[in-house]
Amino acid sequence: MPVNIYRVTPEGQENERIAWLCDDNWRLRDQAEALEAWLIENRDTLRPDNYVADIGFAPREDASGGGAALSHEMMRAMADFGISLFLSEYPATDQS
Repeated sequence: MPVNIYRVTPEGQENERIAWLCDDNWRLRDQAEALEAWLIENRDTLRPDNYVADIGFAPREDASGGGAALSHEMMRAMADFGISLFLSEYPATDQS
């Protein structure tokens, strides 16, 4: 479930999927970059509402520091559109 973007609906209703990014890519850096690109690509059609961008990532086997960075422009765009960011960590698996 790498990046699931959805609109939160009233209780009792199923949330509305808006986008699914980075299928089968569990690297946080790639996912953050894809989310930022998606925000830029969709900034003219997306309307403020109650959204969630849920990034499902797994720790890198080769990690030794560093990682993804969220730019202030990306965070501002998410705030302007009402997008909450969820970071869902999953167990490390073969990410090749």
